[in-house]
Amino acid sequence: MYKLYIVTYCGPDLIIKPHRTLPIPMPSSLLPPDIRVFERGWLSSNNILLLGQDSTALVDSGYASHAPQTLALVASALGERPLDQLVNTHLHSDHCGGNAALQGHYPALRTAIPPGLAESVRHWDVDALTYAPTGQSCPPFRFDALLQPGTEVRLGDRLWQVHAAPGHDTHSVVLFEPTARVLLSADALWERGFGVVFPELEGEQAFDAVARTLDVIEALKPAVVIPGHGAVFANPAAALAYARSRLDSFVADPAKHLRHGVKVLLKFKLLELQTVDNDALIHWARTTPYFARIYQQHFAEQDFPRWVDALLDDLVRARAAARVGRLVHNVG
Repeated sequence: MYKLYIVTYCGPDLIIKPHRTLPIPMPSSLLPPDIRVFERGWLSSNNILLLGQDSTALVDSGYASHAPQTLALVASALGERPLDQLVNTHLHSDHCGGNAALQGHYPALRTAIPPGLAESVRHWDVDALTYAPTGQSCPPFRFDALLQPGTEVRLGDRLWQVHAAPGHDTHSVVLFEPTARVLLSADALWERGFGVVFPELEGEQAFDAVARTLDVIEALKPAVVIPGHGAVFANPAAALAYARSRLDSFVADPAKHLRHGVKVLLKFKLLELQTVDNDALIHWARTTPYFARIYQQHFAEQDFPRWVDALLDDLVRARAAARVGRLVHNVG
């Protein structure tokens, strides 16, 4: 039994669900029995385990600091069976941080990634992979195959369509199984919104790409969606409507998305550290390239420490953080 914390950031407020003690594995009444979901907290993405007659596969592996728990979850569900395949929907640190640990534990494991950053993985370029710019970590891992959009990949006993899903991440894919009409939507669609549009934080226009990806998902007509974060859900029409409304608000006010993005990065760091000195957190933000770029381009008229303190105050008001003297604590 593991206690999992479900924390969803979908706007100026954090929705924090109390922790639950979950059995291992975690079946869902919405899914066929060969598709198992480990619903993780915000620091790690959900993991999807696909159990075939002759092979097994895992989609996404969580954050590096949660790798021991990821291994325990997978091993508990598989028993004596090996993990044969590992695929990543995209290469953000919360989706592939457990890759290296899984590869070490299962030596014959074959790993597939989207093609866009394959050379960056091969040469382990932490800048191109965004681990250095976001101030996050990911142990180096290898890959054996590419998830080419427009193709199919067999995971377990099912054939999954690979669809390009740019927006949140330029190189992301989503996976769709047409028989059961199950969509693995990664961070392109959650029940309440979608992931931060990271290309926008880098100064690239990507809101149109988000809209196109939502159109792709709608055209697939999924019956059940397994998001990258949060619970499995069966009302994609409502989720798409909410996502489009949220996207419209960002298009109308791009600064809103920038504030949202930097608060997500701060919350992610708090989830990783749990408790940190206020000045140390401000120093981390000052030396994290995403923060420095966004500050210089959009908020340079403000004093940097006061700007970060104001962002932390927003998290405190949302009950996502707490201050005790000079210490900042994660909440949730």
